[in-house]
Amino acid sequence: MNARVAPGALRTGRIRSLRISGTGHYGLSAGASFSGSSGASSSARPRNVHHTTASITQSASIASNTIQPMRSRFAVVALGSILGTLAACSSYGPHTSAPIETRTPGGGVAPPAKPLPPLPPLAGEPDHPHARWVPAAFGELPGWRDDHVQELWPALRQGCTVPAPRWVALCGEALRFMPRDDDDARRWLEQRLEVFRLESAEGDPVGLATGYFEPLVEARRKPGGAFRTPLWGPPAGFVPHKPTWTRQEIDTVPEAQASVRGHEIAWVADPLDALVLQVQGSGRLHIVEADGSDHIVRLAFAGNNEQPYKSVGRWLIDQGEMKPTEASWPTIKDWARRNPQRLQELLWANPRVVWFREEALPDARVGPRGAQGVALTPGRAIAVDPAAIPLGAAVWLDTTEPLSARTLQRAVMAQDTGTAIVGPVRADFFWGWGDDAEAQAGRMKQPLRMWVLWPRA
Repeated sequence: MNARVAPGALRTGRIRSLRISGTGHYGLSAGASFSGSSGASSSARPRNVHHTTASITQSASIASNTIQPMRSRFAVVALGSILGTLAACSSYGPHTSAPIETRTPGGGVAPPAKPLPPLPPLAGEPDHPHARWVPAAFGELPGWRDDHVQELWPALRQGCTVPAPRWVALCGEALRFMPRDDDDARRWLEQRLEVFRLESAEGDPVGLATGYFEPLVEARRKPGGAFRTPLWGPPAGFVPHKPTWTRQEIDTVPEAQASVRGHEIAWVADPLDALVLQVQGSGRLHIVEADGSDHIVRLAFAGNNEQPYKSVGRWLIDQGEMKPTEASWPTIKDWARRNPQRLQELLWANPRVVWFREEALPDARVGPRGAQGVALTPGRAIAVDPAAIPLGAAVWLDTTEPLSARTLQRAVMAQDTGTAIVGPVRADFFWGWGDDAEAQAGRMKQPLRMWVLWPRA
């Protein structure tokens, strides 16, 4: 829906409601992974895009944060709705949004608000059928003066190598400009961009932030010892978007097994590590070759079997094996260690299988390519719903650190998508790679407000 009000007509005060949109990257925690709901979306992350851009490297393996105490807490968090998401961002499956509830001062639940009537976009503004863009101002952005905005420039310059149409002229300037400090970067953005607050069709400005990361997994080029779980490239006769064998059939049906035989890229020791790679849609392998040499390669998304995604976290909850409040990636792995006889049953609960493509990794500081076709910068790139925010747009986030009330307020670039990252106020935050990034991404499910920073008309 496209709708707006006049500048200043709406002001965000203390938040009294939380819109829970389901999550996407079927990933790694109670907040970002294994309990996604089903819906409909054709997006996938990351897309098969040739990367021809100049590299802007990022030295940190995890997003660095300027953290400060939360000035005001998001009020109502529907834990059951959040745990119905448990996802992240990859190539997996879609989701549906939970209904919006508004808590009244008396404690009751008001009926869902009626959608506001659509209006055409403003001149120079892109089509955004999944969100309302409400004119706002830089002074309304929580924490705008505190962000290290200069750190946005590597991600901004990356995106400007494949600019969105509205960004072409501005990107020409951005590629020639290098800010001296945060204030210089802030002034540059304020002079060239205008601000729009994102809202749902019902006028709700609050949504959901989850996180994702690039896994690093030990692997072998040949099977042996504990390394018995294969990672496959596209199978024989692969046709994009055409459903084929399920995960269980690939494990048990001779014809299905024959279709993937010979397409193994590498073998890993833990089937759940293979699932994590598929859930995230890409990753890194520390691979030992047959001759004993070792190196790190990247696995990029190359397709999937077009079977529906089913959350293994949701399956465990439905089986009575854990409570919704207990479902997280660490608890799922712990359950698997304690119930090895049921591990196969757990894996077969999700029929979706992802195919990979091996890529060289000449510079370990460069992130994976997102749907925009550029390398993702830890802490400054997000996955979004492109029907709400065009890829290549700058975005302001107002959320909190995972499982805390410490603020995470910063400028980021919308450079990725995910089949379950759907909704007007919805972001999947790219934490980077390494153990710390995995820990942060795996537990992130935070209330979120967003503003689009868009080139002036």
